[in-house]
Amino acid sequence: MIPLRDSQPSYSKPFVTIALIFVNVLAFLYEISLDAFSLNNLMATYGLIPSRFQLTALATSMFLHGGWLHLLGNMWFLWIFGDNVEDILGRWKYLTFYLLCGIAAGLVHVIFNSDSRLPTVGASGAIAGVMGAYLLKFPHSRIVTLVPIVFFLTTIEIPASVLMIVWFAIQFFSGVGSIGYSDPSQGGVAWFAHVGGFLAGMALILALRPRDPYQRRAELHW
Repeated sequence: MIPLRDSQPSYSKPFVTIALIFVNVLAFLYEISLDAFSLNNLMATYGLIPSRFQLTALATSMFLHGGWLHLLGNMWFLWIFGDNVEDILGRWKYLTFYLLCGIAAGLVHVIFNSDSRLPTVGASGAIAGVMGAYLLKFPHSRIVTLVPIVFFLTTIEIPASVLMIVWFAIQFFSGVGSIGYSDPSQGGVAWFAHVGGFLAGMALILALRPRDPYQRRAELHW
């Protein structure tokens, strides 16, 4: 399922979300400008490697990506859901929220993969946190989603609560299924990083007070 747009209006310009997308794209353009040796060295230096954990890698790894599809998928989800979360938190609080979600996701990944020598990169954990916050604050929003039906693609509107819960369940059960079956010589999806980021986003959005304009809009809506 690929979300195309949501029905939740945003009442402010998502400058931080745009800036995060810009920085991620810029970092990726730098990655693809490197030769293979330099790129591997970059990933080994700034990627998150659980077996030789470095605190700074929790931050740097979330701005690197493993390929065009990895980058585009993450940035698309961030664009769809990030503007609304930024709208209710305000710019600086949202930036702090995003970084904390990414750090929490990285820590969960390290806990569940402590022996891994592979560098993990990507903004998926931070964006999972954005999705967790979206679930709690906009559960009734409708998400226009592209879905395959037999040999055709069509769009349907799915409640945000359903889409987010299904997405989270896939991450969780995929993570559970990967325990004990991972090949240390190959890469893969950091399922538990997604789970950790999502739960961190839910916890942080409850701990952080929304901006007053959002609170007033919410009260009028209800």
